[in-house]
Amino acid sequence: MSAPAGGGEDRPTFVPADEDRGSVPTHPMISPHSERGAWKSEQLGSDPPGKGEQPPPPTGPPAWDGPPPMGAAPVPQTPLDRLRVIVDRLSIRWRLTITYATLFFMAGALLMAVIYLMVGWALYAAWPPFPFDELKQLVGPEGAANIKQEWYWQQHAAISGAQREMLARSLLALLGVGILAVIIGYIVADRALKPIQQMTATARKLSGSTLAHERIDLKGPDDELKELADTFDEMLTRLNVAFDTQRRFVANASHELRTPLTINRTVLEIALGDPEASGDLKALGRTLLEVNARNERLIEGLLLLARSERELSVRKPVDMKDVAETAVDQLTTRAAEAGVTVITELRGAETVGDPVLLERCVANLVENAIKHNLPESGRLWVRTGMVEGALVVQVANTGPHVPAYEVNSLFEPFRRLNADRVDSDKGAGLGLSIVRAVVRAHGGNVTAIPRDGGGLVVTVRLQAR
Repeated sequence: MSAPAGGGEDRPTFVPADEDRGSVPTHPMISPHSERGAWKSEQLGSDPPGKGEQPPPPTGPPAWDGPPPMGAAPVPQTPLDRLRVIVDRLSIRWRLTITYATLFFMAGALLMAVIYLMVGWALYAAWPPFPFDELKQLVGPEGAANIKQEWYWQQHAAISGAQREMLARSLLALLGVGILAVIIGYIVADRALKPIQQMTATARKLSGSTLAHERIDLKGPDDELKELADTFDEMLTRLNVAFDTQRRFVANASHELRTPLTINRTVLEIALGDPEASGDLKALGRTLLEVNARNERLIEGLLLLARSERELSVRKPVDMKDVAETAVDQLTTRAAEAGVTVITELRGAETVGDPVLLERCVANLVENAIKHNLPESGRLWVRTGMVEGALVVQVANTGPHVPAYEVNSLFEPFRRLNADRVDSDKGAGLGLSIVRAVVRAHGGNVTAIPRDGGGLVVTVRLQAR
């Protein structure tokens, strides 16, 4: 019963589950515009201003720093401005092609003009001289003069006709040369841009896990493009060292911190088990155990974040329906304790990846939706399925209002809404960061949008199997 509805590309559509239709109004999808509630605006003041009171006049010179008002006369554009707009819309490939073709065409036109003039000069130089003296003896001076005039007229007509014929044929040849110039210009532009295409392809394939072995390694002379490619390779090497150092530090620090935390928990549990311990001591021990447990969860989150940012070592066929069912079952008790009603609509959606990381990804989304929900009568929707050929996992919840400008920052480590790093009892701020890292490691993407009435709609898209 899934059917897409017009909500934009980032809002996959699902029909709500049947069990949910009796309690809340049904909608064709989870969207930030569901459950629109009426709101009341507060009156800031009811007393009208006194009669005759006018605001003070503006002072200083008038200034205009914004867009022109509606209905204002448009700024006239010159032909050069229109040409510049057209040129700005062309790709660099076609700009180079047009440049090469124009230069080639102009060189052909210049060569044709020079040949046109030189042919005329050559014909005038090669035309035989008029035999005036011989004709003067035969037909007399007056007849010779008439014949000489006819002779030069025929000479001019013959040379002009030859030039016109040559010009017509040259223009046809120039048209063919122009077409050939466009083809040759496109080929030359393609060859000139080939190293840049190689750089682009390498950059597109790069990720945090492929920096170690992906390089451009451009072959050829030491020109500007070779220098650019070598500089890019050096930058990739530095990035790989930085990322690898960061991942190793997080993993090693997490492992080193886990041992003393385990020792602290053991000592505290032994102390709490002492029958002679006082009530104050036991209360302090329980508080320290809670702090120790929070630190352990933080360490586990850092380990999982470091692991999810590496290249996947396990790739198996996974059905996200089973993954979502397992994650929801694990958190059902917690949802019941928080007073949150979980509504699921799970459909088969197969992909290839690490089952443990994918399960942790969905569990983090569900756990986050439970933590940041309404204190009473909260609701949570979990849906999986295929939408327009893409595998989609969507988790939405009721809860406090989330400003749109704060949504993207929630995916950063240790970032929480309306809380700092110290004053937070709902987690370490790594849940959505781990979700993003896991999704990126599987070649997918995750988006979040505020939901009208409060809460978030988080959508994960993965590659189908």
